[in-house]
Amino acid sequence: MEYSKYIEIYNSEVVPALGCTEPIAVALAAATSAKNLGKPVERTEIYLSGNVMKNGLGVGIPGTGMVGLHIAAALGITGGDPSKELEVLNGVTPENIDKAKTIVTEGRVKVSIREKVDKLYIEANCFNGTDHARTLICGSHTNIVLSELNGTVISKKSCSAFAVNSGDVQTENKEHHMTVEGIWDFINNVPLEEIEYVMKGAEMNRTIGLEGLTGSYGLQVGKTLRKNIVKGLLCDDFSNWAMALTAAASDARMAGSTLTVMSNSGSGNQGITVMLPILAASERLHCSREKLIRTLYLGNLIAIHLKEYMFRLSALCGVVTAATGAACGITYLLGGNLSQINYTIKNMIGNISGMICDGAKAGCALKVSTAISAALQSAFLAAENIEISEFDGIIEKDIEKTIKNLAVVASEGMEETDRVILDIMSCK
Repeated sequence: MEYSKYIEIYNSEVVPALGCTEPIAVALAAATSAKNLGKPVERTEIYLSGNVMKNGLGVGIPGTGMVGLHIAAALGITGGDPSKELEVLNGVTPENIDKAKTIVTEGRVKVSIREKVDKLYIEANCFNGTDHARTLICGSHTNIVLSELNGTVISKKSCSAFAVNSGDVQTENKEHHMTVEGIWDFINNVPLEEIEYVMKGAEMNRTIGLEGLTGSYGLQVGKTLRKNIVKGLLCDDFSNWAMALTAAASDARMAGSTLTVMSNSGSGNQGITVMLPILAASERLHCSREKLIRTLYLGNLIAIHLKEYMFRLSALCGVVTAATGAACGITYLLGGNLSQINYTIKNMIGNISGMICDGAKAGCALKVSTAISAALQSAFLAAENIEISEFDGIIEKDIEKTIKNLAVVASEGMEETDRVILDIMSCK
């Protein structure tokens, strides 16, 4: 592909996000409906795919001290700015938060699962008397495919098998048709000035990582790792620093920090998981600024490539693909070549491809730290020209076939796993 295409892909998939992206997308849909209604919202009905419900039940909503989808929708109504997309709640006031809490307490927000829809499906209905505004988000977190007021279409986008009347909305996965080799060629040849803006997102994520290390957020996974480094129970090496910094960022984000992060493939945790281990490693390896910039871009593109054949939401934990991007970045920092990047991906897929997603929550920070540990192992092995054999499991000799095998497992093989997880969570 032309170099401009890689930059276009990066810019579409690596965007700022305030709060966990599933409840924030709910807030975006609710804010859009409230704006279109143009009157005070008396009641709201939210309908979600099971996967969006799963990822919104237990995560903190920025600035509220509360968790869940009801408060996310209510805050979108009282203070959301839909023009800010995944930063829709950026700028909400204490008064907006108080009003949102009142709406939830009064039972004026209803949240339900809608069956037979896209895995990422959000429908927000806002009512005032007989007036009714409706917004549908489908396929990706900011993809508003339909806006209506009293049944009159305000805006509509086409999507695969889009059928508003039946409520059956399915979207095809967006394939960018990248390859690992193509990404490698791009990273090593693109003019530095065209990609150096990647540092803005990296610093954004580093800020929330440092916040998690100093504050008392969630399970305090990162902060606890750092405490044990200070105690001398863990070595102060770049492996433990990478795990601590990255987990701390997830701790803060899942607990409702008001700091914006740079996401990857629709997930803030994935953006954190790609970038922060690379930053941590570069600090300890004393890499040049140019090397760091190229590495950050490489890691993000690899993570996007691994996701392009999968559903945006599935039973596979997103940190698997994100940490694989980080692992490739670390291999690159260590002086690795294209073959060693391929080895790294195979080592990661052969190791943690079975990690499940059971919703966004405080415990995500533990999965982040586990995935980063695996990333470091995979990179160190690859640097020694060690790779998992093509005769092992879902690994193929060809790296692109291996990546597609992972996608098949995630999107088809784990379909029943996804259903069972949702059933367990909904019956708790």
